[in-house]
Amino acid sequence: MNVVIHNNPAALGEHLATRILAELRAANAAGRPYVLGCPGGRSPMPVYEALERQLAADPVDCTRLVVAMMDEYLLSSAEGLLPPPASAHYSCRGFGEREIVGRINRALPAELRMPVENFRMPAFGAPEAYDADLTTLGGIDLFLLASGAGDGHIAFNPPGSARDSRTRIVTLAEQTRRDNLATFPEFRGLDEVPTHGLTVGIGSIATLSKAVAMIVWGDGKREAFRRLSTASAYNPSWPATIAVECRNAELHADAAAGANQ
Repeated sequence: MNVVIHNNPAALGEHLATRILAELRAANAAGRPYVLGCPGGRSPMPVYEALERQLAADPVDCTRLVVAMMDEYLLSSAEGLLPPPASAHYSCRGFGEREIVGRINRALPAELRMPVENFRMPAFGAPEAYDADLTTLGGIDLFLLASGAGDGHIAFNPPGSARDSRTRIVTLAEQTRRDNLATFPEFRGLDEVPTHGLTVGIGSIATLSKAVAMIVWGDGKREAFRRLSTASAYNPSWPATIAVECRNAELHADAAAGANQ
C-alpha cells in the first residue's frame, strides 16, 4: 500500500479533493457516473471541506457524481431495529446529506449540483441489495476509508469480521461505540450510543472498490497508522487492514499520525 504523509489534515484534504475532482472531470468527459465511497465522522472531514472550497473556486459538473455511504446506526424499538431520523446528531444519513452533499451543492450553481437521487445508502430492509446496486453503477471509483482508533473497525465492521462479509446488520463492538463517543460528542455516555448498525461488508469494500484512500490523522491514530502501514494482508483483529488487499490502495496520514514510525 502506497503511504503518503502530509503536513497536516488540511493538506491531506486538499490533495484528495484535487484527485477526486480530476477524476470526476474525466468521468464527465467519458459520459459515465463517478462513484465516491464515503465514511462519516472526523477522519474524512478535511476532504469534504476541501471539496467545497475547490468547487467554489473552480466549479465542476457534479450531476454524474454518486456518493455511496458506508453505514448507518440502528435503534432498538418495539418494532425491532430501525434507522434513526436524519435529523439525529449521529445519523450517518444526516451527516452525508449535510457534510458531503450539502457542502458540494452549496458551492455550485443549480445546474451543476449533485442530484439527490445520487446519494446512496444501504437499505435497511434489503442490505444485500446495496452491493448489487453499486456493481450496476460500475463499482466505486474511489473509496475513502477510515480506521477506528481503538479497535480498527472500518465502517461498522467489528474485529473478527469475515474477509468475505457483505453489506449486513451487525452488533457494534463496545470499543467501536467508545470511539464514537468522540466522533459524535453530543452523546453524553456510552449508554446513548446505539448497539447495532447497518454496514457495508469487508468483502464488499475489497470487491467493489477500484481504488481506496485510507485516511488517518492526529496523535490518536498513530496505532492505526502503525497497523496499516505494516500490514501485508487482512487481519480480522484490525478490520481496516482490508485496505492492503484492495486495488490501488493508498494510506494518507498527517505528520502527527505518522510520527516516529
